[in-house]
Amino acid sequence: MGRTAETNRTSEHEASSRHVTRRATVPALEAVLGRAFPVLDHGFVRVVDYLGDDAAIVQAARVSYGRGTKSVSNDRGLIRYLLRHAHTTPFEMCEIKFHVKLPIFVARQWVRHRTASVNEMSGRYSILDREFYSPQPAVLGVQDASARQGRGKALPGPQARRILSILKRDATTAYAHYGEFLGPRGTEQPLARELARIGLPVSFYTQWYWKIDLHNLLHFIALRLTGHAQFEIRAYAQAMAAIVKRWVPLAWEAFDDYRMSAVRLSRVEAGVVRALLRGGDARALAAQLSARERDELAAALGIDLNRLA
Repeated sequence: MGRTAETNRTSEHEASSRHVTRRATVPALEAVLGRAFPVLDHGFVRVVDYLGDDAAIVQAARVSYGRGTKSVSNDRGLIRYLLRHAHTTPFEMCEIKFHVKLPIFVARQWVRHRTASVNEMSGRYSILDREFYSPQPAVLGVQDASARQGRGKALPGPQARRILSILKRDATTAYAHYGEFLGPRGTEQPLARELARIGLPVSFYTQWYWKIDLHNLLHFIALRLTGHAQFEIRAYAQAMAAIVKRWVPLAWEAFDDYRMSAVRLSRVEAGVVRALLRGGDARALAAQLSARERDELAAALGIDLNRLA
């Protein structure tokens, strides 16, 4: 995993800053505070700071000055109730700040989530590292036939190797030109950094600090952990999910039960399920569903609905 000297200095400074605090802390998260979790080939996610814990969610919901209820089981029950019934503001009482290193094209997807504060490194002031994302051959897929965005099965080996070679050559050439613009030979003057960067492809890495509350972070993870999300941003969501499990285990358990592992049904889909449970004929209702809806319902329930088509 590539990391710049500046990033290392920042990590060491933050790790060496120790303060006595009276605020709530989470030992499992404290243990990894400042640690870089590798993502992709040169990227990472690390926690810079956080505010709140499971008890803070309970405290906010009860509007009390104490630590919430007297037992973890009661806290767990309340958190599950809040998440199940979409009472979101108590989860907004918890916040977390990440330092993320990611390819530029992933960052451009990421910023569509506008419920966070973000400060990205600037190519106008800093010289960008010579680090670009090179996919593994197994994740180079063909265009998905059923989706306008997304990839299907992996490309044949020879084609994948040829594409990777082209991507590497183009990125290497682009960075060489970038370096030439910044430090020209002879009597030429350097090009302004804000212009020198414009020829770099979106495979190059950028970095940012990203601060978000727990409610919106869980929404981000829910969207970016699904199989419909692009592989590269899904890898970052997986790293963040592992961190959230450490931070707020009761909230994560409820989130997994009621959001990630739950099955949502439309009115017609619920009618199909009721008919099946009663041993009735669900064909008329199933006929109202598209082929994709029937396939998704069948996958969610683990049954064969083809006979109802």
